[in-house]
Amino acid sequence: MKNLLPSERTERKILVKKEAITDKKYGKSQEERSMQELLQNGVICLNKPEGPSSHEVADYVKRILNMGKVGHGGTLDPKVTGVLPIALNKATRMMEYLLKGGKEYVCLMRMHKLPPPSMIEESMKKFVGKIMQLPPVRSAVKRQRREREIYYLDVLEIDGRDVLFVMGCQAGTYVRKFVFDFGKQLGIGAHMAQLIRTKAGPFTDKEWYSLHDLQDAFYLFKEKNDETILRKIIKPVEFAARHLPKVWVLDSTVDTLCHGANLSVPGIAKLNSDIKTKDGIAVFTLKNELVAIGQALMTSEEIMENEKGLAVKPEKVFLDPEVYPHFKPKLL
Repeated sequence: MKNLLPSERTERKILVKKEAITDKKYGKSQEERSMQELLQNGVICLNKPEGPSSHEVADYVKRILNMGKVGHGGTLDPKVTGVLPIALNKATRMMEYLLKGGKEYVCLMRMHKLPPPSMIEESMKKFVGKIMQLPPVRSAVKRQRREREIYYLDVLEIDGRDVLFVMGCQAGTYVRKFVFDFGKQLGIGAHMAQLIRTKAGPFTDKEWYSLHDLQDAFYLFKEKNDETILRKIIKPVEFAARHLPKVWVLDSTVDTLCHGANLSVPGIAKLNSDIKTKDGIAVFTLKNELVAIGQALMTSEEIMENEKGLAVKPEKVFLDPEVYPHFKPKLL
């Protein structure tokens, strides 16, 4: 498939381990949550403007919503625009898991000399796959060569020395450095004229909103008691886990997970196909509430074949204890 990040390429089936239903008395589906609950545990796909840093944009959101805690996922340089995932309050713990989803950018590259268009397209093909990249002098990571992967790289338009292209890449890939290295390989030099991020994990330009959109929507909510637009902008925390493989657990298993226990096979009702050991995995209730995110200890096949064993080791728990009752194990 063309121009899809790895998390978008896998069409995962839902495998039923055991038939189960959920009790309406416990928990709450995403659609049933109040606006206040979304404000405490929601995410926003923000279209970052040119000028402020990612940290400053997160601070603007904090002030608009009069929020205690706001975080962002995937730093963008002040001059770079586009998709900036924003997390509110409890949801800020979710941001680190966006790194597994990959990024997409649309970049305007300016060549220092006029190259043949065929040379540009042929040279770009050589960069698809694993590359070694040295982060720029001003970067948030230690400056040493490291391997990164470019998933796809397509020229959209060439106008003289200006080349517009789209790149899907592993998190931590520096597009500005790629442009420099590309120009150096061609022997004519190049620099990045403009950059827009169009995807960051499950967050895409298809559903982004501006700071002005957010400010207007929050005004309508606070002053006119109209939450229609704000509900479109602020999504449940589960939205940020869409790119992860999932398992769904029985009601009787939820509370033990909320207290930090590992997930064993008997507690699983259904799961996605193509789960591999060590995959980051999202654990959901049967009402599609995010319980935890952890590491898979079994493959999908092993979970389906076995009746015992540890299947997932939770790393972070998102659902509060005692939302579901604690079920005591039956004595034989």
